[in-house]
Amino acid sequence: MPESPDKPETTARAHKSADKTLKKSSKAAERKARNKKRRSAKPSGPTPQWYKYLMFTLMVVGLLWIIVFYITQGQFPLPILGNWNILVGFGVAILGFLMTLRWRG
Repeated sequence: MPESPDKPETTARAHKSADKTLKKSSKAAERKARNKKRRSAKPSGPTPQWYKYLMFTLMVVGLLWIIVFYITQGQFPLPILGNWNILVGFGVAILGFLMTLRWRG
């Protein structure tokens, strides 16, 4: 006679492995809860005014740097840098955009 697919040994093993998985997932959930408590300890108030002004100023200065370079055909802002002025302008503007990642309204 063929053996039944629901052997007591097989189901017992399945229950044991399911119990282990549940224990692991509950431990992971506890760790996440602890980490969440740690993260919430940071001040979550609005960003200071100076941060907002600096962020927007960097964006505008970077854009103006590139515009001035093109309009003056490389005579300004720093003729020594040559075409590297474009990279400087983009770098300053990108700093401003990167600051938006930490901006809290």
